[in-house]
Amino acid sequence: MNATLAAWSAAVTLVLTGAITGVYFAFSVAVMPGLNAVDAGTAIRAMTSINQKIQNPLFFVTFFGPIVAATVTGVLLLIPGHRTPGVLFLLAAGVYLVGALIPTVLVNVPMNETLDAAGVPTDPAEAARIWASYSSGWMWWNSVRAVASLISLLLAGLGIFL
Repeated sequence: MNATLAAWSAAVTLVLTGAITGVYFAFSVAVMPGLNAVDAGTAIRAMTSINQKIQNPLFFVTFFGPIVAATVTGVLLLIPGHRTPGVLFLLAAGVYLVGALIPTVLVNVPMNETLDAAGVPTDPAEAARIWASYSSGWMWWNSVRAVASLISLLLAGLGIFL
């Protein structure tokens, strides 16, 4: 029973971690470059809308799920003595926590809230300044989240094979 539960938990970890990695990757390679290619006022309005719409139950499961599922899997594997896989899943949870979840809460979300509060200035030069400042910082931290999520995914994948 414990092995079956660990296997299901490992599968859930992979699916959720892969999904959130894909979200961060898509923002890095498509969403933000696309927004950077339009005028700043449009980019600010679009990003504000995205930031509001992404706050939904499915995203929250995808965002918080990897840390929960990887931790549960790690513990379920450690109980019967599967040390290496168990530690790999716990490392996956730790990498995700430090590299993706914490930066989101401490950096990206506050940046999103600041952008939302600023609104779209009527002066195009001011809008361009706000967007340029937001976009560059947000993209850097999004890249950190994408890499951390990918490393977490790889660690979980290794945990399945070892």
